[in-house]
Amino acid sequence: MKHAVSPEPVSRPEVRVFPNLEELSWHAASRFEQLAKRRIAEGHIFAAALSGGSTPRRLYQLLASVPFSDRIPWRSVHLFQVDERCVPPDHADSNYRMVREALLTNGLVPAPNFHRMAAELPDREQAARQYAEELARILKPQAGDWPRLDLALLGMGPDGHTASLFPGSAALDEQSRWVAPNYVEKLNAYRLTLTFPVLNAAAEIIFLVAGADKAEALRQVLDASSAAEKFPAQRVRPAEGQVRWYVDEAAARLL
Repeated sequence: MKHAVSPEPVSRPEVRVFPNLEELSWHAASRFEQLAKRRIAEGHIFAAALSGGSTPRRLYQLLASVPFSDRIPWRSVHLFQVDERCVPPDHADSNYRMVREALLTNGLVPAPNFHRMAAELPDREQAARQYAEELARILKPQAGDWPRLDLALLGMGPDGHTASLFPGSAALDEQSRWVAPNYVEKLNAYRLTLTFPVLNAAAEIIFLVAGADKAEALRQVLDASSAAEKFPAQRVRPAEGQVRWYVDEAAARLL
Protein backbone atom coordinates (compact mmCIF):
# COMPACT_ATOMS: atom_id res chain seq x y z
CA MET A 1 0.00 0.00 0.00
CA LYS A 2 1.12 3.50 -0.75
CA HIS A 3 3.09 5.25 1.98
CA ALA A 4 1.85 8.62 3.12
CA VAL A 5 3.66 11.89 2.79
CA SER A 6 2.87 14.81 5.04
CA PRO A 7 -0.03 16.40 3.23
CA GLU A 8 -0.49 20.12 2.87
CA PRO A 9 -3.98 21.55 2.56
CA VAL A 10 -4.97 22.89 -0.84
CA SER A 11 -7.03 25.61 0.82
CA ARG A 12 -7.80 26.99 4.25
CA PRO A 13 -10.55 25.16 6.10
CA GLU A 14 -13.99 26.67 5.86
CA VAL A 15 -15.51 27.39 9.26
CA ARG A 16 -19.27 27.92 9.51
CA VAL A 17 -20.93 28.75 12.81
CA PHE A 18 -24.59 27.86 13.36
CA PRO A 19 -26.89 28.84 16.24
CA ASN A 20 -27.46 25.30 17.41
CA LEU A 21 -27.09 21.61 16.59
CA GLU A 22 -30.35 21.55 14.63
CA GLU A 23 -29.18 24.23 12.19
CA LEU A 24 -25.74 22.65 11.96
CA SER A 25 -27.26 19.26 11.15
CA TRP A 26 -29.64 20.66 8.54
CA HIS A 27 -26.81 22.38 6.63
CA ALA A 28 -24.65 19.25 6.86
CA ALA A 29 -27.54 17.20 5.43
CA SER A 30 -27.91 19.72 2.60
CA ARG A 31 -24.21 19.44 1.82
CA PHE A 32 -24.44 15.63 1.88
CA GLU A 33 -27.32 15.80 -0.59
CA GLN A 34 -25.47 18.22 -2.87
CA LEU A 35 -22.33 16.11 -2.99
CA ALA A 36 -24.21 12.85 -3.47
CA LYS A 37 -26.36 14.12 -6.32
CA ARG A 38 -23.38 15.68 -8.08
CA ARG A 39 -21.24 12.55 -7.83
CA ILE A 40 -24.04 10.20 -8.88
CA ALA A 41 -24.98 12.45 -11.82
CA GLU A 42 -21.41 11.96 -13.04
CA GLY A 43 -22.04 8.22 -13.20
CA HIS A 44 -20.34 7.17 -9.98
CA ILE A 45 -21.39 5.83 -6.63
CA PHE A 46 -21.24 8.24 -3.70
CA ALA A 47 -19.10 6.91 -0.86
CA ALA A 48 -19.31 8.51 2.58
CA ALA A 49 -17.81 7.51 5.92
CA LEU A 50 -19.92 8.15 9.01
CA SER A 51 -18.72 8.90 12.53
CA GLY A 52 -20.38 7.75 15.71
CA GLY A 53 -20.97 9.68 18.90
CA SER A 54 -23.87 11.94 19.86
CA THR A 55 -23.28 14.95 17.57
CA PRO A 56 -24.04 13.35 14.17
CA ARG A 57 -27.17 11.51 15.29
CA ARG A 58 -29.46 14.39 14.36
CA LEU A 59 -27.82 14.65 10.93
CA TYR A 60 -28.54 10.97 10.26
CA GLN A 61 -32.13 11.38 11.38
CA LEU A 62 -32.56 14.27 8.96
CA LEU A 63 -31.07 12.29 6.08
CA ALA A 64 -33.59 9.53 6.77
CA SER A 65 -36.55 11.92 6.69
CA VAL A 66 -38.31 14.19 4.20
CA PRO A 67 -37.11 16.11 2.25
CA PHE A 68 -33.67 14.47 2.15
CA SER A 69 -34.98 10.92 2.05
CA ASP A 70 -36.83 11.72 -1.18
CA ARG A 71 -34.11 13.70 -2.91
CA ILE A 72 -31.00 11.58 -2.39
CA PRO A 73 -30.48 8.65 -4.85
CA TRP A 74 -29.85 6.20 -2.02
CA ARG A 75 -29.37 3.13 -4.21
CA SER A 76 -26.11 4.66 -5.44
CA VAL A 77 -24.93 5.70 -1.97
CA HIS A 78 -22.44 3.53 -0.10
CA LEU A 79 -21.87 4.21 3.59
CA PHE A 80 -18.82 3.24 5.60
CA GLN A 81 -17.84 3.68 9.22
CA VAL A 82 -15.08 6.04 10.32
CA ASP A 83 -14.56 4.04 13.50
CA GLU A 84 -16.19 1.57 15.83
CA ARG A 85 -15.96 0.49 19.42
CA CYS A 86 -14.98 -3.14 19.92
CA VAL A 87 -18.40 -4.22 21.13
CA PRO A 88 -21.20 -6.32 19.57
CA PRO A 89 -23.34 -4.47 17.00
CA ASP A 90 -26.37 -4.42 19.33
CA HIS A 91 -24.40 -3.02 22.26
CA ALA A 92 -25.55 0.36 23.61
CA ASP A 93 -22.11 1.84 22.83
CA SER A 94 -21.99 0.58 19.23
CA ASN A 95 -21.61 3.29 16.61
CA TYR A 96 -23.29 0.98 14.13
CA ARG A 97 -26.31 0.63 16.39
CA MET A 98 -26.66 4.43 16.59
CA VAL A 99 -26.40 4.79 12.79
CA ARG A 100 -28.83 1.92 12.27
CA GLU A 101 -31.44 3.42 14.58
CA ALA A 102 -31.05 6.95 13.18
CA LEU A 103 -30.65 6.26 9.46
CA LEU A 104 -31.07 2.67 8.37
CA THR A 105 -34.36 1.42 9.79
CA ASN A 106 -36.57 2.79 7.00
CA GLY A 107 -34.86 0.75 4.29
CA LEU A 108 -33.74 3.72 2.19
CA VAL A 109 -30.15 2.50 2.13
CA PRO A 110 -29.97 -0.98 0.56
CA ALA A 111 -28.50 -3.42 3.06
CA PRO A 112 -25.45 -4.24 0.88
CA ASN A 113 -24.66 -0.51 0.66
CA PHE A 114 -23.87 -0.14 4.36
CA HIS A 115 -20.43 -1.47 5.19
CA ARG A 116 -20.14 -2.27 8.89
CA MET A 117 -16.90 -2.64 10.80
CA ALA A 118 -16.96 -6.05 12.49
CA ALA A 119 -15.09 -4.64 15.47
CA GLU A 120 -16.56 -7.28 17.78
CA LEU A 121 -14.33 -9.98 16.25
CA PRO A 122 -11.85 -11.32 18.82
CA ASP A 123 -9.05 -10.96 16.25
CA ARG A 124 -8.98 -7.18 15.81
CA GLU A 125 -6.20 -7.32 13.24
CA GLN A 126 -8.33 -9.62 11.12
CA ALA A 127 -11.28 -7.25 11.49
CA ALA A 128 -9.10 -4.35 10.30
CA ARG A 129 -7.87 -6.33 7.30
CA GLN A 130 -11.40 -7.34 6.37
CA TYR A 131 -12.56 -3.75 6.43
CA ALA A 132 -9.63 -2.63 4.31
CA GLU A 133 -10.59 -5.33 1.81
CA GLU A 134 -14.17 -4.02 1.81
CA LEU A 135 -12.95 -0.49 1.13
CA ALA A 136 -10.87 -1.80 -1.76
CA ARG A 137 -13.77 -3.82 -3.16
CA ILE A 138 -16.14 -0.89 -3.31
CA LEU A 139 -13.83 2.07 -3.95
CA LYS A 140 -11.45 0.27 -6.32
CA PRO A 141 -8.33 2.40 -5.86
CA GLN A 142 -5.48 2.05 -8.32
CA ALA A 143 -2.62 -0.15 -7.15
CA GLY A 144 -0.57 1.73 -4.58
CA ASP A 145 -3.20 4.41 -3.97
CA TRP A 146 -5.27 5.09 -0.90
CA PRO A 147 -9.02 4.54 -1.18
CA ARG A 148 -10.76 7.86 -1.91
CA LEU A 149 -13.98 8.59 -0.08
CA ASP A 150 -16.21 11.30 -1.49
CA LEU A 151 -17.04 12.50 2.02
CA ALA A 152 -15.84 11.78 5.54
CA LEU A 153 -17.98 13.06 8.40
CA LEU A 154 -15.80 13.54 11.46
CA GLY A 155 -16.32 14.71 15.01
CA MET A 156 -13.92 16.06 17.58
CA GLY A 157 -13.76 15.39 21.31
CA PRO A 158 -12.77 17.87 24.04
CA ASP A 159 -9.31 16.27 23.96
CA GLY A 160 -9.00 16.96 20.22
CA HIS A 161 -9.40 13.34 19.14
CA THR A 162 -11.13 12.53 15.88
CA ALA A 163 -12.32 9.17 14.59
CA SER A 164 -10.81 6.82 17.21
CA LEU A 165 -7.44 8.52 16.91
CA PHE A 166 -6.82 9.67 20.47
CA PRO A 167 -3.88 11.67 21.85
CA GLY A 168 -0.95 9.41 22.58
CA SER A 169 -2.44 6.34 20.88
CA ALA A 170 -0.41 4.12 18.57
CA ALA A 171 -2.55 4.52 15.45
CA LEU A 172 -1.76 8.24 15.23
CA ASP A 173 1.45 7.38 13.41
CA GLU A 174 0.09 4.62 11.19
CA GLN A 175 1.37 5.18 7.65
CA SER A 176 0.65 1.92 5.83
CA ARG A 177 -2.60 0.35 7.02
CA TRP A 178 -5.99 1.69 5.94
CA VAL A 179 -7.75 0.47 9.07
CA ALA A 180 -6.16 -0.15 12.44
CA PRO A 181 -7.10 -1.42 15.89
CA ASN A 182 -6.27 1.30 18.40
CA TYR A 183 -5.98 0.92 22.16
CA VAL A 184 -7.22 4.00 24.02
CA GLU A 185 -5.55 4.00 27.41
CA LYS A 186 -7.85 6.47 29.14
CA LEU A 187 -10.86 4.38 28.12
CA ASN A 188 -9.12 1.06 28.72
CA ALA A 189 -10.64 -0.14 25.47
CA TYR A 190 -9.87 -0.94 21.86
CA ARG A 191 -11.44 0.78 18.87
CA LEU A 192 -11.25 0.10 15.14
CA THR A 193 -10.53 3.22 13.08
CA LEU A 194 -9.73 4.53 9.65
CA THR A 195 -6.22 5.92 9.64
CA PHE A 196 -5.05 9.43 8.80
CA PRO A 197 -3.79 8.50 5.31
CA VAL A 198 -7.29 7.25 4.39
CA LEU A 199 -9.01 10.27 5.94
CA ASN A 200 -6.60 12.61 4.17
CA ALA A 201 -7.33 10.95 0.83
CA ALA A 202 -11.02 11.96 1.03
CA ALA A 203 -12.40 14.48 -1.45
CA GLU A 204 -14.20 16.36 1.32
CA ILE A 205 -14.15 16.24 5.10
CA ILE A 206 -16.77 17.85 7.30
CA PHE A 207 -16.13 18.19 11.01
CA LEU A 208 -19.33 18.39 13.08
CA VAL A 209 -18.56 20.02 16.42
CA ALA A 210 -21.18 21.00 19.01
CA GLY A 211 -21.02 21.85 22.68
CA ALA A 212 -19.17 24.27 24.96
CA ASP A 213 -16.82 21.52 26.14
CA LYS A 214 -15.22 21.50 22.68
CA ALA A 215 -14.53 25.27 22.59
CA GLU A 216 -10.94 25.32 23.85
CA ALA A 217 -9.80 22.40 21.70
CA LEU A 218 -11.53 23.94 18.67
CA ARG A 219 -9.80 27.27 19.26
CA GLN A 220 -6.40 25.63 19.37
CA VAL A 221 -7.00 23.29 16.45
CA LEU A 222 -8.03 26.20 14.22
CA ASP A 223 -5.19 28.46 15.39
CA ALA A 224 -3.28 29.09 12.16
CA SER A 225 -0.26 30.37 14.09
CA SER A 226 0.25 27.04 15.83
CA ALA A 227 2.77 24.79 14.08
CA ALA A 228 2.61 22.02 16.68
CA GLU A 229 0.24 19.10 16.26
CA LYS A 230 -1.04 19.02 19.82
CA PHE A 231 -4.40 17.52 18.85
CA PRO A 232 -5.11 14.58 16.53
CA ALA A 233 -7.71 16.66 14.64
CA GLN A 234 -4.86 18.90 13.46
CA ARG A 235 -3.51 16.01 11.42
CA VAL A 236 -6.53 16.03 9.14
CA ARG A 237 -5.01 17.88 6.21
CA PRO A 238 -6.11 16.37 2.88
CA ALA A 239 -3.65 16.85 0.05
CA GLU A 240 -6.37 17.03 -2.60
CA GLY A 241 -9.53 17.78 -0.73
CA GLN A 242 -11.50 20.31 1.25
CA VAL A 243 -12.01 20.53 5.01
CA ARG A 244 -15.13 22.20 6.36
CA TRP A 245 -15.95 22.84 10.01
CA TYR A 246 -19.64 23.03 10.92
CA VAL A 247 -19.78 24.21 14.54
CA ASP A 248 -22.46 25.49 16.85
CA GLU A 249 -22.23 28.76 18.76
CA ALA A 250 -21.37 27.02 22.02
CA ALA A 251 -18.31 25.32 20.49
CA ALA A 252 -17.33 28.51 18.65
CA ARG A 253 -17.47 30.81 21.68
CA LEU A 254 -13.68 31.21 21.85
CA LEU A 255 -13.05 31.76 18.14
